[in-house]
Amino acid sequence: MAIYIHNKYYKRPKSPLHKPIIYVLLLLTGIALVVLFYLVKVFWGPNVWVKNGGATYVNIPTGSNFDDLKGILYERGLVKDRLAFEWMARQRGLAKKVNPGRYKLQDGMSNLQLIRLLAGGYQEPVRLVVNALRTKEQLASKVSSQIEADSAELMRLLHDPDFLAGYNVKRETVFVLFIPNTYELWWNTSAKSFIDRMAKEAQKFWNEERLKKAAAIGLTREQVVTLASIIEQETNKNDEKPRMAGTYINRLKLGWPLQADPTLKFALGDWSLRRILSVHKEIDSPYNTYKYSGLPPGPICLPSIASIDAVLNYEKNKYLFFCARDDMSGYHVFSSTYEQHQQNAERYRKALNRLGIY
Repeated sequence: MAIYIHNKYYKRPKSPLHKPIIYVLLLLTGIALVVLFYLVKVFWGPNVWVKNGGATYVNIPTGSNFDDLKGILYERGLVKDRLAFEWMARQRGLAKKVNPGRYKLQDGMSNLQLIRLLAGGYQEPVRLVVNALRTKEQLASKVSSQIEADSAELMRLLHDPDFLAGYNVKRETVFVLFIPNTYELWWNTSAKSFIDRMAKEAQKFWNEERLKKAAAIGLTREQVVTLASIIEQETNKNDEKPRMAGTYINRLKLGWPLQADPTLKFALGDWSLRRILSVHKEIDSPYNTYKYSGLPPGPICLPSIASIDAVLNYEKNKYLFFCARDDMSGYHVFSSTYEQHQQNAERYRKALNRLGIY
């Protein structure tokens, strides 16, 4: 500021505190900008890295704590600024409570997005595939590879008569509870919850129409699935399954033994057998349908929907026998008389001999 004295202007000297105050203000402003930048980065800056971009999934097991969660994320290098993530996780409560499940992480997600996802338990469902399988062990292994349910616990429950009694099934008929299909479940589904869900799905599958068809044939739900399981192992040709079902039902009505080779493989515990011999037919087992008439005690595998519906909608025919075709196409030739069957069987035996299958 200038003042006027005797025709001259003089500048008032600046205060000795003027410059330090400016420097302090500039310093504080700089610090504030740095803090603001860091907070913006912490909250909204990209902090999730996924190799090749895109998305990935992480499975957080039941009972995991924050250290477990960090280990899962850090081991795969999914979090870039770990200190920032951990600070915000503590502020948002994630460090105190971790929700199990399967989560989809997108490349470039911010800490805020990641923590909201995990803390909110917004997991992605699993499209669990249940196939037509031969054994309970295969089922347990297949399921445990897709969800958290432990295979050993599944096997224990599938053999526990008291547990199964709650679903009105036995160890021999437990496959009635499972319908091969694709289902949406949470990854952290337990073994018990999985079986309960499958039982509910089976109840929906066995609607009034299907139950009426079974009753019209004179079979229970368990018997339909048992016969379907035999057909499942006899052929993979869906178009001939109703004809095969009709043939077996004709034998059941006459009180004849089914003489189904797959039941012998089940009784022997050897699905690799390619040729059934007379010695195999001597095994004393309720699953030996050469020795005992009627249906075996339960399904010999988990049959497909196509096989179940083939029984319920079986072809009404007069066939009593069938044999694999000698062209090795996988199809079968059907006959009404034993003489015709013998001729067909002889042609098939010769085909096996030519191929060296003994």
